[in-house]
Amino acid sequence: MNKTENNKAWFLVLPVVILVAFSAVIPLMTVVNYSVQDIFGPGQRFFVGDEWFRETLRDPRLHEAFLRQLLFTGTILAIQIPLGIAIALTLPTKGWGVSACLVLLALPLLMPWNVVGTIWLIFARTDIGLAGWSLAQLGIDFNFTGDPLHAWITVVVMDVWHWTPLVVLLCYSGLRAIPDAFYQAAQVDGAGAWAVFRYIQLPKLTGVLTIAVLLRFMDSFMIYTEPFVLTGGGPGNSTTFLSQFLATAAVGRFDIGPAAAFSIIYFLFILLFSWLFYTAITRISTGTR
Repeated sequence: MNKTENNKAWFLVLPVVILVAFSAVIPLMTVVNYSVQDIFGPGQRFFVGDEWFRETLRDPRLHEAFLRQLLFTGTILAIQIPLGIAIALTLPTKGWGVSACLVLLALPLLMPWNVVGTIWLIFARTDIGLAGWSLAQLGIDFNFTGDPLHAWITVVVMDVWHWTPLVVLLCYSGLRAIPDAFYQAAQVDGAGAWAVFRYIQLPKLTGVLTIAVLLRFMDSFMIYTEPFVLTGGGPGNSTTFLSQFLATAAVGRFDIGPAAAFSIIYFLFILLFSWLFYTAITRISTGTR
């Protein structure tokens, strides 16, 4: 029986293609245009080629922000992924407690980013904040506005509180998708809790963990509002990440050309590392090399 293709279905996809063109492709081409020009004002622009790209890549401030970004991303991934798995394993599987736990876990994800920064700005203060006051009562001289290490720890803890629930929800959905037959077979074989996790749950979580790592990796490279509200990128530049470096160049100094060039480098870097992450994780999960 011969099947006839119905190309009219492509008309259903056309609105999405148009929307993506206006929301992504056209702004991207505008940024590419700005990245090769030196703009002095309306109608005053000169073609400079790859000058802004070379200048941006040689900027030592960018190198420092890049290292801080890598350290921050590696730190939160090392904390949030194992912590998310551990919390997901302890959640109830039946009864009213399931709904209650999932709703409570989703609350930080529902908060706008500027609200999260404001909450932790108050929470970490030693005069009116519960966390800052408690540390002061323990004799710890905590000052996230003056001590770079304290500021760094506060930003990391804030991000862990804000985004670990996403990892938990993903892992919990993966755990609930495992058929009961696997657990019954493990029980018959006398497998312990660690063996069940090692040989049943963890392999079945590979797909959702891949999604979790990719989402948190990309989100961590786009972090801006929370540390900006909490520390303003300080003290000094200790919590100035790549996104804030870009915003300072584009808005603070109004260097449109260098900012556009850095935006393209920023985009390509995230795209490349996300592809490398995805390739590495999928090869490990399938056992290929």
